[in-house]
Amino acid sequence: MSLRRGCSVGALSGLALLAACAAPPPAPAPALAPAAAAPVVQIKPDPLPVTPVPVPQVVIVQSPPQPTPQQPPLPAAPPVNEEEQQALALLVDLQRYAVEAGEDLRRELAAANLALTRSRSDANRMRLAMLLTLPTAGPPDDARALSLLEPIVGRSGNASPMKQIASLLHAQITERGRSVREEQRKTAVAQEKLDALRAVERSLLLERSRNAGGGGGGGGGGTGR
Repeated sequence: MSLRRGCSVGALSGLALLAACAAPPPAPAPALAPAAAAPVVQIKPDPLPVTPVPVPQVVIVQSPPQPTPQQPPLPAAPPVNEEEQQALALLVDLQRYAVEAGEDLRRELAAANLALTRSRSDANRMRLAMLLTLPTAGPPDDARALSLLEPIVGRSGNASPMKQIASLLHAQITERGRSVREEQRKTAVAQEKLDALRAVERSLLLERSRNAGGGGGGGGGGTGR
């Protein structure tokens, strides 16, 4: 009896298992529709009381404007002094005369004479005076050179450049004339001494000749006795 119940129970269990395997799987449960989103209520907090903070007054101190550096003004060109220009040109000519050859100086002398006849300016006077003192330009004529310079040297007023050059030339010519005269005087004195020595020599020779002639005559007379 017990065996039969066991068999019956086992058979029933196996049938139940087979039925479970043969039965279709249960349908999935329908998905629940999403619930409507609840409205979000934003709660604004009460504004906090704001206490104004005192702002210190800002004082802007502006420095005084610095002066803009300016370029120094260019120096004004000095006015052209015509007399100084003539004096510089004259000095250049005088230096050139000191090194030129004789033929060139003779042409310069002729040109200076012609220029003086056209304009009796100070520069023309001094050029001609300088050339008249150069032996290579022709026979020196210091007297005429000094006469050309004397009106400039004797001019009253401040010592202008032209007057300074004329004074220098006048002093040189005067000193050279003095030296020449001194040399001539020395030469004349030496010549006088030489002439005196020659006169003494002639006198001695003449005296010797006389003595020699007188002695020969006296000896001949003694012999005749």
